[in-house]
Amino acid sequence: MDKILVSGLINIETTLKIDHFPLNYFPVTYPFHGIQSSISGVGHNLAKALTTLGNEVNFLSLIGNDLYEPIIRNEYAKIGIEDRFILTALPQTAQSVILYDTSGRRQVHTDLKDTQEQQYPQELFIQAVSECNLCALCNINFNRHLLPIARTLNKTIATDVHALYDADDPYNREFMATADILFLSHEQLSSSPPAFIHSLWDRYQNRVIVIGMGDQGVLLGLKENQTVLQIPAIQVRPIKNTIGAGDALFSAFIHTYCITNDPIKSLQIAVLFAAHKIGSIGAAEGFLNQTELLILFEKYQQQLTPNPVRH
Repeated sequence: MDKILVSGLINIETTLKIDHFPLNYFPVTYPFHGIQSSISGVGHNLAKALTTLGNEVNFLSLIGNDLYEPIIRNEYAKIGIEDRFILTALPQTAQSVILYDTSGRRQVHTDLKDTQEQQYPQELFIQAVSECNLCALCNINFNRHLLPIARTLNKTIATDVHALYDADDPYNREFMATADILFLSHEQLSSSPPAFIHSLWDRYQNRVIVIGMGDQGVLLGLKENQTVLQIPAIQVRPIKNTIGAGDALFSAFIHTYCITNDPIKSLQIAVLFAAHKIGSIGAAEGFLNQTELLILFEKYQQQLTPNPVRH
């Protein structure tokens, strides 16, 4: 199987468990075992999940020349991801702080440092992508200039634009226009999710569109026959934190789609992968391997029947 190219953010993530939202003011608290720090970021989450599922990944990212650099590189050596395309190109590595409550709701604060002012070197991207057919290009600025290169090289492009309001969103327009496989969240959409899929098709002609809808499941739009399907959400273990659920859904879809070319089965399996993942706290924790995921799919397959949705 070909390698999968992932290009996206690495950040240092700190999670803080709170009792509930909204958080009332107090000068100090001692949440024993409620604060954890780890390596995360959308790019990291995708690369780690895909590797756990048995894929070889060429992972491209930018990190800082700081105390986190050796920690990050040691982590990739442990999980089996080559770091040759991870460049020390920033003064500081991006960081995030995530508050989450007992119900699993979360609030994310992300400091990208100087990441958005950078471009990933084209020559290294071309070298990395030569070994890959599918590129997961995260919607971060250092990938923007790589989109037309990937299109010229006839690579399948997948991207997740996360929380989106408008189909003409200026920041994400280039990513949406180039993507063969487009993922997004329902949280801020200006219209109903089915209507939004059709508005995206009117503008961008994406082959596959997936909208994550939390406990309402996911919508799958297939451009070839103008079909929109809904796959229900499912709970496979107690929810601890929903952070990273979208990244897990995206990565597991890519994994199965590269093997089967079947978007419906790929999304059914991805729903299970994400459902298991949110039983863990960190965004890059709780990933199943391929064998564990297929066992779970055999158990829950009948509960994941897709239903047609009218526009």
